[in-house]
Amino acid sequence: MKPTVFIQTNLRQIVGAHVAEHSLRRNSRRPDAFDVRILNSAEYPFFQAKQGQEFLRGGTLRRWWNEDLQSFTPIRFMPPELMEYQGRAVVIDPDIFAVGDVLELLEMDMGGKALMAVPRSGFQGVEGYYSSSSMLLDCAQLTHWRCEEQFNQMFEGKLDYLDWIALKLERPETIGALAPEWNHFDILNDDTKLLHTTHRRTQPWKTGLPIDFTPGIDGRKSWVSRAGLKLQDVNRRVLGRRLFSGKYKPHPDPHQEAFFFGLLRECVDEGIVSEAFLREQMRSNHVRHDAFEVLERTPKLPAPASVE
Repeated sequence: MKPTVFIQTNLRQIVGAHVAEHSLRRNSRRPDAFDVRILNSAEYPFFQAKQGQEFLRGGTLRRWWNEDLQSFTPIRFMPPELMEYQGRAVVIDPDIFAVGDVLELLEMDMGGKALMAVPRSGFQGVEGYYSSSSMLLDCAQLTHWRCEEQFNQMFEGKLDYLDWIALKLERPETIGALAPEWNHFDILNDDTKLLHTTHRRTQPWKTGLPIDFTPGIDGRKSWVSRAGLKLQDVNRRVLGRRLFSGKYKPHPDPHQEAFFFGLLRECVDEGIVSEAFLREQMRSNHVRHDAFEVLERTPKLPAPASVE
């Protein structure tokens, strides 16, 4: 079985997933050395089965909504099963785009670790947090990863989403630290290997659209209490739908917008993403309504590195 890059997504981020797949192949000197698979949460019934039900996150209860922009995140724990617990895999979010060669990551010396990810201690109020949005996996060492079973445990109060997503359920000695450039959070520079447009309000393909995500709220963060709100009231009234009104804003770095739309332009030119599909995504408010105008003014990207 070839090493495989898995891109997790839902229908709201499907265009990003296709662009991500293109970037992985485009910017690798040996794109035939690995496979790429898109994992769409809409294709897994156990997600829909929990629609509107309460689950545990950060010590408090929230409701699960498949319409949320990031409802795909539990799928990042599915690749070892799909690989039959053999070989190596990389899993990334649909808003992560290859600038460098992902094969360098797939062939990296893991030093015997079961997985590797970028440390982000203190994020979401969790010490020892690892960003599981981009991971290198030794699938043979992850036989305890059972995505559907663990997903259901969140609704039984047995597993906390935040602990799961922050890799707090793993033995610390089994996790290796990746260099930040393998999950560069809204940073695009000469060191960047994988660009993660992680700040959702400024994702370049959504500028001007209505906000369609739930901000992170859990018992370990304090902004709710600072606002004089009670978590249970927030949960009961609005949590899981759009808590904030407003629209997506332009990305503060025009180079990152140009990079994404340069990749999307190639996808359209090569028939990877059809014009009809892109217009459908625009009508669904998954892609900004001026996408074609942006494509027209976006210069072509420099040619990728030559194939070995």
